[in-house]
Amino acid sequence: MESLRETSSKFPRPLSLATRRAVLATFALFASPLRAQPAPPPPPRLPVVASFSILGDLVRIVGGDRVDVATIVGPDGDAHVYQPSPQDGRRLAAAKLVFVNGLGFEGWIDRLVSASKTKARIVTVSRAVTPRKDGEGVDPHAWQDVANVKIYAANIRDALIEADPDGAERYKVNAAQYLHALGALDAEIVAAIDSIPRARRRVVSTHDAFGYFAARYGVEFIAPQGVSTDAEASARDIARIVDAVKAHKVAAVFLENVVDPRFAERIAAETGAKVGGTLYSDALSAPDGPAPNYLRLMRFNVTQLTQALRP
Repeated sequence: MESLRETSSKFPRPLSLATRRAVLATFALFASPLRAQPAPPPPPRLPVVASFSILGDLVRIVGGDRVDVATIVGPDGDAHVYQPSPQDGRRLAAAKLVFVNGLGFEGWIDRLVSASKTKARIVTVSRAVTPRKDGEGVDPHAWQDVANVKIYAANIRDALIEADPDGAERYKVNAAQYLHALGALDAEIVAAIDSIPRARRRVVSTHDAFGYFAARYGVEFIAPQGVSTDAEASARDIARIVDAVKAHKVAAVFLENVVDPRFAERIAAETGAKVGGTLYSDALSAPDGPAPNYLRLMRFNVTQLTQALRP
């Protein structure tokens, strides 16, 4: 008969507490899936400023979720006569980029930049646009020709890439998609205007914001104000327009979302031309309105024009 010492020697000694803990930890490691590591936080958005609502829309589309866009002159605002506020100065001071139309559109921008002491780069999106000139000088409303907005989008893309190289691919993709949409929009406008007899393509608008549209798409605009809204039309200006409407048998008179509608209403009353509706010239509508972004603005304007001008 084996002795107790001999029998007990055939069985392993109990593991120490430390060893048991190590074994259990190892078992748990292999028995359960590895915990997913938390995703890294997204990079901080690039703070940028756009001078007016149409331009702000373009910057948001090209910049996507990598930019934080503040717009100075908001929906239905008139950038010609805007008076900057202290808040605008603070926005510029915090920005890395400030996007402006140029061509003399924002007459107040240089004063605001100086007062804000911003270190931001000022990006003129109309660079490389062929400016249209009239009796008053340069017409700043270049976005009324879709081909010019393609230039705007490319300039926005390049400025964002320079300021944020890590986002280069995203900016390129966003810009390419938008350029494709702009090409489709341009083709739509050409087809819509071509459906109107050329003799009927004459309208009155409340200020001369549609010169680029007229040159590109073949609609003649007659306006009682010049390219800026900072001076009211005189009685002589309105009388001249009334005479032109009667002489050319203008089909419709259009209001604008940024201009006193009384000009167009008076002309319509004195000539018998019908009021064709509201055109969005220098600003988007509110988000719940008919023109909350550039693509919808242009489509809305063309619909208004074609409905009023068809025989």
